[in-house]
Amino acid sequence: MISQNLALYNWNNGVIMIAIFALVCIVLVGILINFMMGGKKADNTEEEEV
Repeated sequence: MISQNLALYNWNNGVIMIAIFALVCIVLVGILINFMMGGKKADNTEEEEV
């Protein structure tokens, strides 16, 4: 009966680590999208030598 009430694992630390990891992933994806949208357009109007 006592073993049913015994907490074998504390989930708080794992939940906090998963939340931090998800936050870091979201920030990195946001930075990547920002770089992709704000980059300079490639200018392909170079004169060709004949």
